[in-house]
Amino acid sequence: MAHVLILGGRSDIGLAFAHICAHNGHEVCLAARRPERLADDVRDIATRYQVHAETREFDAEDSGGHADWFNQLDQTPDIVLYAAGYLGDVEQATKDNAELERIMQVNARGAMTILEAAVRAMEHRGSGTIIGISSVAGERGRKSNYHYGAAKAALTTFLSGLRNRLSGTGIHVITVKPGFVATRMLQGMQTPAALTATPERCAADMYRAVQRGRDVVYSTWHWRYVMAVIRNIPERLFKKMSI
Repeated sequence: MAHVLILGGRSDIGLAFAHICAHNGHEVCLAARRPERLADDVRDIATRYQVHAETREFDAEDSGGHADWFNQLDQTPDIVLYAAGYLGDVEQATKDNAELERIMQVNARGAMTILEAAVRAMEHRGSGTIIGISSVAGERGRKSNYHYGAAKAALTTFLSGLRNRLSGTGIHVITVKPGFVATRMLQGMQTPAALTATPERCAADMYRAVQRGRDVVYSTWHWRYVMAVIRNIPERLFKKMSI
């Protein structure tokens, strides 16, 4: 039985992953800025799967306190998922540095500081799994979300470097790159049905990656090929496109 810590536990994907882990007999801790809003979810998980489930308060924007926060946990988790995310408002971010800072902090810097704390504990033990939810948006900048895309690109690079550094240590690092996922973050947006996953589908892809030792996961798998095409569009053409 593994102990699973989900940072950003109120996210749709994080909750879906908690259900899959609990279904497979693992203890789960849902960490979020407003953990009281997860009380019903925790009771449901504990009752439905007969496992221990709990909540903790966690602020992705409090990078300065992340090391102490992690060190105060009752035990070092076997699996740590960083599922916190903030799409933000691209128009506001062009005018308001506070909005730009929040996009970068939640999606990149906060992930780096808390995951480094997790890795230090896992290195001491010699085992563990780190999962970071990045995005296909980080593979090429687009005017509709380039601040968010830049933050996710930073997270992708961080996870790749972490995986390289930890190779052979017993710690597995997984980068998850969802495309469109039908979550609250995309509520009201029109997305192509064939390329839009449910949170449950994304969570299942992540859990398979843990079981199979995969390093990079696209969810759904179609995005691996979609992004291969998008990455190879010449910049002189790409800058004129609206995709």
